[in-house]
Order: sequence, then structure tokens, then C-alpha cells
Amino acid sequence: MAPTIRTGRRGDNVTGEPASTPFGRVLTAMVTPMTEAGAVDLDVTQQLARWLVAQGNDGLVVCGTTGESPTLTDAEKLSVFAAVVEAVDVPVVAGTVGADTAHSVELSQQAAALGVAGILSLCPYYNRPSQTGIEAHLRAVAEATSLPNLIYDIPVRTGRKISTDVLVRIASGHSNVVGVKDAAGSPAETARMLSLAPKGFSVYSGDDALTLPLMAIGAVGVVGVATHWSAPDHVEMFDAWEAGQVHSAQKIHSRLIESFGFETSEDTPNPIPAKAMMRSLGIPVGQCRLPMGPAPVGLEDIARSVYQRLEAARG
Repeated sequence: MAPTIRTGRRGDNVTGEPASTPFGRVLTAMVTPMTEAGAVDLDVTQQLARWLVAQGNDGLVVCGTTGESPTLTDAEKLSVFAAVVEAVDVPVVAGTVGADTAHSVELSQQAAALGVAGILSLCPYYNRPSQTGIEAHLRAVAEATSLPNLIYDIPVRTGRKISTDVLVRIASGHSNVVGVKDAAGSPAETARMLSLAPKGFSVYSGDDALTLPLMAIGAVGVVGVATHWSAPDHVEMFDAWEAGQVHSAQKIHSRLIESFGFETSEDTPNPIPAKAMMRSLGIPVGQCRLPMGPAPVGLEDIARSVYQRLEAARG
């Protein structure tokens, strides 16, 4: 059964208009659980999805980068979409889009038939298309289904920044392009984009450490990694910000800085640490597939320490 999309109006963007939250405020880019043999574990996938919702997540993004999408087959992705949709009653946003436009369109249509609530529409990676090519790619995905599209702008992984002009044109021309997951690292440019975008177009932080700065210029939510274990803190931070308690929001953000540092590094890039954290919390998500590979020895001990300090800081 398709989930009910939670919608609302929270905060104000830089235009002074109330900001729309098409998928809720706190979403986790979910890891994909694996067995010891490296197969996708659908039972643990459902267990993890339910646990994340119980922790306060308003929605889940599945088979994105954190979900090891480059290593998953189409059949595996579709099975994960179906399993998570069945397990939870919050919006499930499907990572169906990659470097091949035609393939992205086909997989998006197949995902739509499974009852997902939206599509995570990634800028094409590796082939480094022009802005014209990026725009045509994103438009093709938007036209493939009537589902809401959340465009994902992460130039550190794709090799291309989606220009503000392209984002604004696509948002203005496609009513189902509802927002951007912003991991471009430039809040000033995001603010300019919001000032030009149509009413209701939403920004979700795609970089945990920049969530609070992006909230200051109109972001309505986060698609996080540390939210695997800190969703309650993120909910508290959003509540404080929306109540005008800026100092409280800053204190919560400070509490989370260690988690933001833990979630990825040169030695242990995302999603290796997130999987280690889940294992340390008793959810058997397994190791990452190659080329990410298994976690270094001792990472689960570090994860336990990070979580214990976070719990202590909550008071």
C-alpha cells in the first residue's frame, strides 16, 4: 500500500512565504542491509526501516549513495523499495536515477508501480554532461511519472554542480519537482536559488553539518546520514528553530558535531561508519560491498563511544 505523504507548512523561506515540507522534516538516507555473504537482507531492511521511523524519522530515502546504489542491481533496488514501502507508513523516496537517462526513466517508472512516494533525481555522474544535458536529464525523469521529484545536487560525487538557473527552470516548469537535496556546500547560492524558485519549492539539507546554516536561509528538512542514530536530536533542533529558540538549536547542533565528523572521513567514507553504528546498536546491517569494503577493525568501538557521548550530552 502506498504511504500517506505527510505535508505541512513550517518556517519561512527567503521570500517570506511559508516553506513546504513535502516529505516531512527529518529523513534518513538509509543504508542497505547485507548478509554475511553480501546479499541484500530484506528482513533486516524492514527491521531497520521500522526502527528509523520509531526514532522520529518522517521519511526514508532508499538506495541512494548511502544505500550503496552503485553496487545494487535493478532487481535488488526494486526489492528494497517494495520491502520498505511494505514496512512503514511514512514517505519512501526511491533512488532510481543514475548516469544513464533512459535507464533512470525506466527504473523510476518501475518504482512508481511499487508505491514509493517520490523519486530522488540525481545529477548524472562520471560522464560530466553540460548544464543543457543535466537539465534535459532531470526533465526526462520528472516527466517519467507524476511522483514528486527531489533533485539531488552533490557535485563532490557527481563532478557537476547543477546551476541555479537550471534548478529554477525545472522547478518552474514541472509541478512535481518539489525540491532539492542540497549537498553543494554553498548556503549563499542556495539562498539566491530560493529567492528565484517558485512558491513551495523546498530545500532539504544533504550535508548534515550544514543543516542548521541551511535552515537559516529557508531549508525545511534534512536527508541525513547521522540521522540513523540522531533523529530525536534533529527533531528537537527543528522544533527549537521553528519556535524561535535559536540558541537552543545551536546547542543541539553542537551536540551533533561529533556525529557529523564520524559519519564520513577519508579513511572511512560514508556509508562505512553508518553501518558500523547500526551494528553497534544491535541492527545486523552487515558490511559494505566492494569497492567500499569492510570496516576497519575497531570502528564499532568508536561508534559506541560516539553514541554514548551523544546520549550523555542529551542530558
